[in-house]
Amino acid sequence: MILQEILYKVRIRSVQGKLDVDIRDLKLDSRKVGKGSAFIAVKGTYADGHQFIESAAAAQPAAIICEKMPAVIAPGITYIQVEDSAAASGLLAHNFFGQPSEKMKLVGVTGTNGKTTIVTLLYKLFSSFGYTCGMLSTVQNHIGDRVLPATHTTPDPISLNQLLHDMLEAGCTHVFMETSSHAIHQHRIEGLFYTGGIFSNITHDHLDYHKTFEEYIRVKKSFFDHLSSAAFALTNVDDKRGEVMLQNTAAAKYTYSLKTVADYKGKILENNLTGLVMLVNDQEVHFRLIGAFNAYNLLAVFGAAVCLGEEKAEILRNLSVLSGAEGRFDYMISPREKIVGIVDYAHTPDALENVLGTLLKLRKNDERIITVIGCGGDRDKTKRPVMGEVACQLSDQVVFTSDNPRSEDAGAILKDMEAGLNTAARRKYMSVIDRKEAIKTAVNLSRPSDIVLVAGKGHEKYQEIKGVKYPFDDKAVLMEIFELLNK
Repeated sequence: MILQEILYKVRIRSVQGKLDVDIRDLKLDSRKVGKGSAFIAVKGTYADGHQFIESAAAAQPAAIICEKMPAVIAPGITYIQVEDSAAASGLLAHNFFGQPSEKMKLVGVTGTNGKTTIVTLLYKLFSSFGYTCGMLSTVQNHIGDRVLPATHTTPDPISLNQLLHDMLEAGCTHVFMETSSHAIHQHRIEGLFYTGGIFSNITHDHLDYHKTFEEYIRVKKSFFDHLSSAAFALTNVDDKRGEVMLQNTAAAKYTYSLKTVADYKGKILENNLTGLVMLVNDQEVHFRLIGAFNAYNLLAVFGAAVCLGEEKAEILRNLSVLSGAEGRFDYMISPREKIVGIVDYAHTPDALENVLGTLLKLRKNDERIITVIGCGGDRDKTKRPVMGEVACQLSDQVVFTSDNPRSEDAGAILKDMEAGLNTAARRKYMSVIDRKEAIKTAVNLSRPSDIVLVAGKGHEKYQEIKGVKYPFDDKAVLMEIFELLNK
């Protein structure tokens, strides 16, 4: 494309060079720049792209986009100074790939918990209606029936718009996308046109990045602030920040709730290991998903589908037979002892409390809950003692173990978790750093019909230790241990 065409809506301060040059590709990594590239120098969390302008220029790109002009201007390259290069990268990518989000129905889901389940259910639901759909999630990305691995909850703007372009080329009419607070703050979604936005909830998370809870809320809210008047905004009004999200949006406003009057109202009639029986706008439906937290997810999906023009009875009929996302309340039962194993991604205090609260309601007799839990390294340290406290408060026994320690010492992370424990809680827990041994220990502690919850990693197929990702799958490990019990 011509450089001038892809600069549409970008806030430019100055230009040195020609605007009628051909752009072959867009690059955020200076090492991948080639002839005809446009290199965008973005200030990232760990590095500033402006430091690599000179090395990018050596590869003779067609253009360099930056916030601060370099001291040396290389001949034959167009330099464009912009107000915000992160925001510019989103707009440039949107324009370069032909503004794909404007040619299909893109729905973004934001919130601390529930994003993956909501987008997965929406993808499965609309696929069941016969639409070709795209999905962008923490677990995996889908282009119709094709599955692609997901590396981030929301990809960088170039990868994101490339994916949307590929989805459009594949005939996708609807795309459902997790929209993380990091992506909003870092302008990865800049320039995208959303048909709708959904808010699930907001709880303690990512304070290592956002620093304060107020800033975390502000970032989430800014997603709705930028929706157009042609879009819909759907919020969970049982969350005390639910209505806050919609205060300044131009979009049509809709609500869902289990507790109060709302556009999409639910009531739980039964909640057990066979699923949920709910009233949804006075219609009784049996769903395969389990737990009050999934009741909210189902209401969000129902509301969004209505907003997208589908017929209510058909939505509920198709939604009732769907399963959720991998690693979200995945459960299995050991063949002989009938020990119930649950694998869940819960990695925030609120998510862990939701899962354990559900298990407490589901158990019928004197089944014990034994929880295996850790906390990720190089992430929000303030939630570690809270995670430990919640696990011990709502479980009969707890095994603290490593999650993804990343660059941190796993033992030190467990010490942080132990700091939240009172005297009674300290009698309930033990620490086993090796995650496989921890899961094995929890199963060995179990009696027939007890419940073993392995929390924190869910769908992940690796464990990251000192910069290396080792193969590790909680569900596979738990199933392997159950098989050994059966021998």
